[in-house]
Amino acid sequence: MQPLLDVKNVTFGYGSQPVLEDVRMHVHPGQFTALVGPSGAGKTSLLKLLLGTLRPQHGEIRVNGKVLSGRSSPQVAYVPQTGSVDWNFPVTVAQVVLMGAVRRSHRWPWPSKAEKKLMMAVLEQLGIGEMANRHIRDLSGGQQQRVFLARALVAQPDLLVLDEPTSGLDLRTAETILHLLVDLNRDGLTILMTSHDLNAVAAHLPWVVCLNKRVIAEGRPEQVFTVPILNETYQGDMMVIRQDGLLLVQQRPHGHTYHDILPDPVLGHDTPVPHPEDDEIATESPRRPGNENQDGLSTRTLSV
Repeated sequence: MQPLLDVKNVTFGYGSQPVLEDVRMHVHPGQFTALVGPSGAGKTSLLKLLLGTLRPQHGEIRVNGKVLSGRSSPQVAYVPQTGSVDWNFPVTVAQVVLMGAVRRSHRWPWPSKAEKKLMMAVLEQLGIGEMANRHIRDLSGGQQQRVFLARALVAQPDLLVLDEPTSGLDLRTAETILHLLVDLNRDGLTILMTSHDLNAVAAHLPWVVCLNKRVIAEGRPEQVFTVPILNETYQGDMMVIRQDGLLLVQQRPHGHTYHDILPDPVLGHDTPVPHPEDDEIATESPRRPGNENQDGLSTRTLSV
Protein backbone atom coordinates (compact mmCIF):
# COMPACT_ATOMS: atom_id res chain seq x y z
CA MET A 1 0.00 0.00 0.00
CA GLN A 2 1.36 3.40 -0.98
CA PRO A 3 1.69 5.76 2.01
CA LEU A 4 -0.55 8.79 2.02
CA LEU A 5 2.30 10.72 3.64
CA ASP A 6 5.91 9.74 3.03
CA VAL A 7 8.76 11.63 4.71
CA LYS A 8 12.08 10.54 3.23
CA ASN A 9 15.39 11.44 4.93
CA VAL A 10 14.28 15.00 5.72
CA THR A 11 16.79 17.38 7.29
CA PHE A 12 15.89 20.95 8.20
CA GLY A 13 17.32 23.78 10.28
CA TYR A 14 17.20 27.51 10.85
CA GLY A 15 20.55 28.90 9.76
CA SER A 16 23.27 26.67 11.13
CA GLN A 17 21.02 25.28 13.87
CA PRO A 18 19.67 21.82 12.92
CA VAL A 19 16.08 21.15 13.95
CA LEU A 20 15.36 17.87 12.15
CA GLU A 21 17.95 15.32 11.10
CA ASP A 22 17.32 12.52 8.58
CA VAL A 23 13.65 12.11 9.57
CA ARG A 24 11.96 9.10 8.00
CA MET A 25 8.31 8.29 8.64
CA HIS A 26 5.15 7.50 6.73
CA VAL A 27 1.42 7.53 7.36
CA HIS A 28 -0.88 5.13 5.53
CA PRO A 29 -4.49 5.86 4.54
CA GLY A 30 -6.80 5.40 7.53
CA GLN A 31 -4.09 5.72 10.18
CA PHE A 32 -4.54 7.78 13.37
CA THR A 33 -1.03 8.83 14.39
CA ALA A 34 0.38 10.88 17.26
CA LEU A 35 3.65 12.77 16.99
CA VAL A 36 5.14 13.20 20.47
CA GLY A 37 8.33 14.67 21.85
CA PRO A 38 9.59 17.46 24.11
CA SER A 39 9.42 21.17 23.34
CA GLY A 40 12.11 22.00 20.81
CA ALA A 41 12.08 18.48 19.35
CA GLY A 42 11.06 19.75 15.90
CA LYS A 43 7.38 18.75 15.89
CA THR A 44 6.05 22.13 14.77
CA SER A 45 8.78 22.49 12.14
CA LEU A 46 7.88 19.06 10.78
CA LEU A 47 4.21 20.04 10.57
CA LYS A 48 5.19 23.18 8.62
CA LEU A 49 7.19 21.03 6.24
CA LEU A 50 4.19 18.74 5.76
CA LEU A 51 2.00 21.76 5.06
CA GLY A 52 4.45 23.13 2.49
CA THR A 53 5.17 26.37 4.36
CA LEU A 54 8.80 25.27 4.82
CA ARG A 55 11.05 23.36 2.46
CA PRO A 56 13.46 20.62 3.53
CA GLN A 57 17.17 21.28 3.18
CA HIS A 58 17.61 17.63 2.33
CA GLY A 59 15.20 14.82 1.51
CA GLU A 60 11.63 15.02 0.29
CA ILE A 61 8.02 14.79 1.42
CA ARG A 62 5.33 13.17 -0.69
CA VAL A 63 1.56 13.32 -0.31
CA ASN A 64 -0.22 10.65 -2.33
CA GLY A 65 2.98 10.13 -4.26
CA LYS A 66 3.41 13.80 -5.22
CA VAL A 67 6.45 15.71 -3.93
CA LEU A 68 5.72 18.86 -1.95
CA SER A 69 7.88 21.61 -3.44
CA GLY A 70 7.22 24.53 -1.12
CA ARG A 71 3.49 24.50 -1.82
CA SER A 72 0.62 23.32 0.31
CA SER A 73 -1.32 20.29 -0.85
CA PRO A 74 -5.11 20.61 -1.19
CA GLN A 75 -5.26 17.07 0.17
CA VAL A 76 -3.93 18.20 3.56
CA ALA A 77 -5.95 20.31 6.01
CA TYR A 78 -4.56 21.90 9.15
CA VAL A 79 -5.98 22.72 12.60
CA PRO A 80 -3.70 25.16 14.47
CA GLN A 81 -3.34 25.58 18.20
CA THR A 82 -6.17 27.77 19.47
CA GLY A 83 -3.63 29.93 21.31
CA SER A 84 -2.25 31.15 17.97
CA VAL A 85 -5.61 32.59 16.83
CA ASP A 86 -6.75 36.22 17.22
CA TRP A 87 -10.18 35.62 18.73
CA ASN A 88 -11.09 39.31 18.58
CA PHE A 89 -10.97 39.36 14.79
CA PRO A 90 -14.46 40.40 13.55
CA VAL A 91 -15.64 37.14 12.03
CA THR A 92 -18.42 34.65 12.69
CA VAL A 93 -18.24 30.89 13.06
CA ALA A 94 -19.76 30.37 9.60
CA GLN A 95 -17.27 32.75 7.99
CA VAL A 96 -14.31 30.97 9.59
CA VAL A 97 -15.52 27.54 8.52
CA LEU A 98 -16.20 28.65 4.94
CA MET A 99 -12.56 29.75 4.67
CA GLY A 100 -11.76 26.06 4.42
CA ALA A 101 -13.89 25.74 1.30
CA VAL A 102 -11.57 28.12 -0.54
CA ARG A 103 -8.99 25.33 -0.72
CA ARG A 104 -11.37 23.32 -2.91
CA SER A 105 -12.76 26.24 -4.94
CA HIS A 106 -11.70 26.49 -8.54
CA ARG A 107 -13.12 29.78 -9.77
CA TRP A 108 -15.13 32.04 -7.49
CA PRO A 109 -13.92 33.55 -4.17
CA TRP A 110 -17.36 33.33 -2.54
CA PRO A 111 -18.91 30.07 -1.32
CA SER A 112 -21.45 28.20 -3.39
CA LYS A 113 -24.79 26.90 -2.11
CA ALA A 114 -23.29 23.42 -1.97
CA GLU A 115 -20.40 24.65 0.16
CA LYS A 116 -22.76 26.45 2.54
CA LYS A 117 -24.79 23.27 2.85
CA LEU A 118 -21.63 21.29 3.54
CA MET A 119 -20.55 23.87 6.13
CA MET A 120 -23.83 23.50 8.05
CA ALA A 121 -23.63 19.71 7.84
CA VAL A 122 -20.12 19.75 9.35
CA LEU A 123 -21.16 22.16 12.10
CA GLU A 124 -24.08 19.90 12.96
CA GLN A 125 -21.79 16.87 12.93
CA LEU A 126 -19.53 18.59 15.47
CA GLY A 127 -22.44 19.74 17.62
CA ILE A 128 -22.14 23.51 17.01
CA GLY A 129 -24.72 24.06 14.25
CA GLU A 130 -26.66 26.60 16.31
CA MET A 131 -23.51 28.75 16.68
CA ALA A 132 -23.00 29.50 12.99
CA ASN A 133 -23.77 33.22 13.32
CA ARG A 134 -21.97 33.81 16.62
CA HIS A 135 -18.70 35.73 16.90
CA ILE A 136 -15.77 33.41 17.53
CA ARG A 137 -14.74 35.27 20.70
CA ASP A 138 -18.05 34.33 22.33
CA LEU A 139 -17.23 30.61 22.27
CA SER A 140 -15.71 28.36 24.90
CA GLY A 141 -12.31 26.76 24.33
CA GLY A 142 -13.83 23.48 23.20
CA GLN A 143 -16.23 25.23 20.84
CA GLN A 144 -13.39 27.26 19.35
CA GLN A 145 -11.44 24.08 18.70
CA ARG A 146 -14.47 22.57 16.94
CA VAL A 147 -14.78 25.65 14.70
CA PHE A 148 -11.26 25.22 13.34
CA LEU A 149 -11.79 21.49 13.07
CA ALA A 150 -14.89 22.25 10.98
CA ARG A 151 -12.88 24.65 8.81
CA ALA A 152 -10.46 21.82 8.06
CA LEU A 153 -13.20 19.28 7.38
CA VAL A 154 -15.08 21.37 4.80
CA ALA A 155 -11.94 21.20 2.69
CA GLN A 156 -12.65 17.44 2.49
CA PRO A 157 -8.98 16.52 3.03
CA ASP A 158 -7.32 13.14 2.70
CA LEU A 159 -5.03 13.98 5.64
CA LEU A 160 -5.99 16.03 8.69
CA VAL A 161 -3.05 17.56 10.61
CA LEU A 162 -3.60 19.01 14.08
CA ASP A 163 -1.13 20.85 16.30
CA GLU A 164 -1.86 19.97 19.94
CA PRO A 165 -5.66 19.94 19.57
CA THR A 166 -6.25 19.48 23.33
CA SER A 167 -3.78 22.10 24.53
CA GLY A 168 -5.33 24.55 27.01
CA LEU A 169 -8.56 22.56 27.37
CA ASP A 170 -9.93 21.11 30.58
CA LEU A 171 -9.84 17.33 30.97
CA ARG A 172 -13.46 16.71 30.00
CA THR A 173 -13.34 18.95 26.92
CA ALA A 174 -10.04 17.43 25.81
CA GLU A 175 -11.57 13.97 26.09
CA THR A 176 -14.54 15.10 23.98
CA ILE A 177 -12.27 16.48 21.24
CA LEU A 178 -10.25 13.26 21.15
CA HIS A 179 -13.41 11.17 20.82
CA LEU A 180 -14.55 13.40 17.94
CA LEU A 181 -11.25 12.67 16.21
CA VAL A 182 -11.66 8.95 16.87
CA ASP A 183 -15.09 9.07 15.23
CA LEU A 184 -13.68 10.91 12.21
CA ASN A 185 -10.93 8.32 11.89
CA ARG A 186 -13.49 5.50 12.06
CA ASP A 187 -15.23 7.17 9.14
CA GLY A 188 -12.01 6.81 7.14
CA LEU A 189 -10.16 10.09 7.70
CA THR A 190 -6.38 9.86 8.09
CA ILE A 191 -5.17 11.94 11.04
CA LEU A 192 -1.77 13.11 12.28
CA MET A 193 -1.64 15.16 15.49
CA THR A 194 1.01 16.40 17.89
CA SER A 195 0.47 16.13 21.63
CA HIS A 196 2.23 16.55 24.97
CA ASP A 197 -0.38 14.42 26.75
CA LEU A 198 1.16 10.97 26.58
CA ASN A 199 -1.55 9.33 28.67
CA ALA A 200 -4.30 10.64 26.38
CA VAL A 201 -2.31 9.40 23.40
CA ALA A 202 -1.92 5.94 24.96
CA ALA A 203 -5.67 5.75 25.60
CA HIS A 204 -6.91 6.96 22.20
CA LEU A 205 -4.33 6.65 19.41
CA PRO A 206 -3.18 3.32 17.93
CA TRP A 207 0.13 4.57 16.45
CA VAL A 208 2.81 6.83 17.92
CA VAL A 209 5.95 8.45 16.51
CA CYS A 210 8.50 9.61 19.10
CA LEU A 211 10.52 12.55 17.76
CA ASN A 212 13.50 14.46 19.07
CA LYS A 213 15.21 15.94 16.02
CA ARG A 214 15.06 12.42 14.57
CA VAL A 215 12.57 9.61 14.86
CA ILE A 216 13.48 7.73 18.03
CA ALA A 217 10.83 5.04 17.62
CA GLU A 218 7.39 4.42 16.18
CA GLY A 219 4.74 1.80 16.76
CA ARG A 220 1.78 1.01 18.99
CA PRO A 221 1.73 2.82 22.37
CA GLU A 222 2.48 -0.38 24.27
CA GLN A 223 5.54 -0.89 22.07
CA VAL A 224 7.09 2.58 22.18
CA PHE A 225 6.01 3.85 25.59
CA THR A 226 8.81 2.14 27.43
CA VAL A 227 11.28 3.64 29.87
CA PRO A 228 14.34 3.42 27.54
CA ILE A 229 12.53 4.95 24.55
CA LEU A 230 10.86 7.71 26.56
CA ASN A 231 14.09 8.56 28.40
CA GLU A 232 15.86 8.91 25.05
CA THR A 233 12.99 10.95 23.59
CA TYR A 234 12.55 13.34 26.52
CA GLN A 235 16.09 13.22 27.90
CA GLY A 236 14.59 12.71 31.34
CA ASP A 237 13.78 10.11 33.95
CA MET A 238 10.41 8.63 32.98
CA MET A 239 8.13 6.08 34.61
CA VAL A 240 5.72 3.70 32.89
CA ILE A 241 2.88 2.07 34.84
CA ARG A 242 1.04 -0.91 33.36
CA GLN A 243 -2.00 -2.24 35.19
CA ASP A 244 -5.04 -4.18 33.96
CA GLY A 245 -4.48 -3.19 30.33
CA LEU A 246 -3.95 0.49 31.17
CA LEU A 247 -0.75 2.35 30.36
CA LEU A 248 0.23 5.45 32.30
CA VAL A 249 3.32 7.58 31.69
CA GLN A 250 4.81 10.02 34.18
CA GLN A 251 8.09 11.79 34.75
CA ARG A 252 9.64 10.37 37.90
CA PRO A 253 8.47 12.48 40.87
CA HIS A 254 10.86 14.90 42.50
CA GLY A 255 12.61 13.60 45.56
CA HIS A 256 11.38 16.53 47.60
CA THR A 257 8.33 18.63 48.45
CA TYR A 258 8.03 22.38 48.76
CA HIS A 259 8.65 21.95 52.51
CA ASP A 260 12.22 20.88 51.68
CA ILE A 261 13.02 23.80 49.39
CA LEU A 262 10.89 26.48 51.11
CA PRO A 263 10.87 25.70 54.84
CA ASP A 264 8.80 28.73 55.85
CA PRO A 265 6.29 29.34 53.02
CA VAL A 266 3.73 32.15 53.07
CA LEU A 267 0.34 30.44 53.16
CA GLY A 268 -3.10 31.75 52.31
CA HIS A 269 -4.38 31.64 55.89
CA ASP A 270 -3.84 33.73 58.99
CA THR A 271 -3.43 30.66 61.17
CA PRO A 272 -0.89 27.88 60.54
CA VAL A 273 -2.16 24.89 58.61
CA PRO A 274 -1.02 21.61 60.23
CA HIS A 275 1.04 19.18 58.21
CA PRO A 276 -0.75 15.87 57.52
CA GLU A 277 1.61 13.99 59.83
CA ASP A 278 0.68 16.34 62.70
CA ASP A 279 -3.05 16.01 62.18
CA GLU A 280 -4.58 13.85 64.88
CA ILE A 281 -7.41 12.92 62.50
CA ALA A 282 -4.98 11.36 60.06
CA THR A 283 -4.56 7.96 61.74
CA GLU A 284 -3.91 5.81 58.69
CA SER A 285 -0.33 4.55 58.52
CA PRO A 286 1.75 5.33 55.41
CA ARG A 287 1.54 2.80 52.61
CA ARG A 288 4.54 0.61 51.96
CA PRO A 289 5.91 -0.41 48.55
CA GLY A 290 3.76 -3.15 47.14
CA ASN A 291 0.58 -2.04 48.89
CA GLU A 292 -2.31 -1.16 46.63
CA ASN A 293 -3.76 2.34 46.85
CA GLN A 294 -7.46 3.22 46.75
CA ASP A 295 -7.50 3.05 42.95
CA GLY A 296 -6.10 -0.47 42.94
CA LEU A 297 -2.71 0.51 41.44
CA SER A 298 0.33 -1.13 42.96
CA THR A 299 3.79 0.37 43.13
CA ARG A 300 5.04 -3.04 42.02
CA THR A 301 3.74 -2.26 38.52
CA LEU A 302 6.35 0.47 37.98
CA SER A 303 8.78 -0.11 35.13
CA VAL A 304 12.16 1.27 36.12
